[in-house]
Amino acid sequence: MVTEAAMVMDFIDTSDEPQGRGSRPEKSPNHHRQRLSRALCTQDSYWHQKTDAIGLLELLPQQKMTDALRMLAYGAATDQCDEIYLRRLLARGEQRGFPGMIGSIDCMHWEWKNCPNGWGGAYSGRKGRPTIILEVVASYDTWVFHTFFGVPGAQNDINVIGQSPVFDKVIARNSPTVVFHVNGKRYNNAYYLADGIYPRYSTFVKTISNPATQSQKLFAKKQEAYRKM
Repeated sequence: MVTEAAMVMDFIDTSDEPQGRGSRPEKSPNHHRQRLSRALCTQDSYWHQKTDAIGLLELLPQQKMTDALRMLAYGAATDQCDEIYLRRLLARGEQRGFPGMIGSIDCMHWEWKNCPNGWGGAYSGRKGRPTIILEVVASYDTWVFHTFFGVPGAQNDINVIGQSPVFDKVIARNSPTVVFHVNGKRYNNAYYLADGIYPRYSTFVKTISNPATQSQKLFAKKQEAYRKM
């Protein structure tokens, strides 16, 4: 199996290394990672650490480089290299009182101005105008990591879930393993925050529509505030 150090060596031009007598002392993998990271940042601004739309720092150059090498060496798909961002989401969710939460899911309607007249009925929702539904899963900082677009506006969020690929990895048992504890009980599935229309799946945590106790009111307040960020 190709090691990370070997992958890095393949991408580094060592011709400018000082040549000494006999065998040269072998450089550490960390030395080569740092050198490759500097070279990439010099060649293309993509590799620099940047801030997103709300001023938060994104991935480090070394993290981007590691993902790229994994895709080149092992043929990994881009969404197989999301562990770093997933850990960030999980840590943030736990800080806000929702361990195991990886985003909020919701649907929105986009008006179709030039919808053909013959399709108007199928695409017209409760507002009477032709729309197309967009399903989105987004993080607390509005980073979108799932979209599904194209369902006629006469349908609703439940119909969209039935057609969406959002749970394909879960069904195929190929989703990341997430373990967390709530009230002393162990859970193994990550979940999304959702509004009341979504079905009672373990992957959805919905608000409490008519909270009666103080704890229920607190939960509903936190869930709705976090979901609407």
